[in-house]
Amino acid sequence: MDLGVVLIVLQLIYLEGILSIDNAAVLGAMVSRLPREDPIPWPRFLRFLQHPVHRLLGGQRLAALKVGLLGAYIGRGSMLFIATWVVQNRWLLLLGGLYLIKLAADHLGDIGPGTPEEDVQHAVGEPLQRGERSFWSVVVAVELADLAFSLDNVVAAVALSRELWVVFTGVALGIITMRFAAGIFVWMIQRYPVLEAAAYLLVLNIGIELLLEDLWHIKLNDAQKFAVSAGTLVLTLIYGRSVMLQRIGQRITWLKRVLGVISLLFLWTLKPIGWLFSGFAGVTRVLALFFATRIRLARNARRLAREVSNPGPESE
Repeated sequence: MDLGVVLIVLQLIYLEGILSIDNAAVLGAMVSRLPREDPIPWPRFLRFLQHPVHRLLGGQRLAALKVGLLGAYIGRGSMLFIATWVVQNRWLLLLGGLYLIKLAADHLGDIGPGTPEEDVQHAVGEPLQRGERSFWSVVVAVELADLAFSLDNVVAAVALSRELWVVFTGVALGIITMRFAAGIFVWMIQRYPVLEAAAYLLVLNIGIELLLEDLWHIKLNDAQKFAVSAGTLVLTLIYGRSVMLQRIGQRITWLKRVLGVISLLFLWTLKPIGWLFSGFAGVTRVLALFFATRIRLARNARRLAREVSNPGPESE
């Protein structure tokens, strides 16, 4: 086997593990506001599922987490079937590179107190008020997050290699890591917290590599990619243990501010898309209410028509 491929697979093991931990952390934050013991609120025609599913999945919080993990497995597995399409569509890789840069900027950036991101994090940390968000809306949000993480899983693998079997290996590693190896990476990050920043620096490197290749046709070979990734990890670990380097790092806070500004630019650029989806959801709810009302009125009209055409004994 080519040494370059082995080096890429080693990078994938680390990267897919970190992305899987990130996925699991987001799922945990999303479901934490749901009640722990309350059963799933099934629609009326599915309430016969309440007791068996409750025994299988538990209360709302645990059930949403299990469904989210299942969605993550399915999402990452389904990406195997569209990996060829991802590789063949340069615009998707470009969007993927931008997404990876946004992911890194969100984590590494800092523009001071009072930023919209901090407001969002504060809101996420607050307890869920009654009626604020239902179990099913949380499940939908969890599955959408799974889709995004599954996409960056494939994009990261494609960024490291255009060999499809290597991409398949990367996605498969993501599935396995999500289930079995997340605890190891959590332990490593707890022991060496700087590894979390190193992971997002690695994500930033991969996003930049995608943009360089797609926009300016600058492609690094396998050895260069591994050297950049390994150098990032080694330098980050040295930085975490060197007081002198940390003092130097405190003088280049402008870099974190630049990443913070990049994160804000992504935030404001994507706002119109959020408004569009919100408007679409609002129109959908109005149409659903309209048609439900029409159906209910039609049923009432048919019932009245039957009562008029078939009067009871009292009316006689």
